Amino acid sequence: LSTHQCVLSFGDEYELSIISGQGAYSTESAPYEIGVFKNGDFVEMPGITDEGDTVKGYLTEADVGAIIKKMYLITGKTPVQI
Repeated sequence: LSTHQCVLSFGDEYELSIISGQGAYSTESAPYEIGVFKNGDFVEMPGITDEGDTVKGYLTEADVGAIIKKMYLITGKTPVQI
């Protein structure tokens, strides 16, 4: 098993890391884990990650899509894959 990562940039400040595979907090039916970066540092993101957590695991493709939409609404920036 390998790990796959996609990073989306929301303007200059925020990035959303999406991983799946080995090492991710995931199951076969919920294969994705996300983390939010602000200026290169892992951060909590209210409404996306739980309080005290910088990552959120066990997500479905639909969950990740909803998180991408929330990030867009919070930042006002269109995501760009980097």
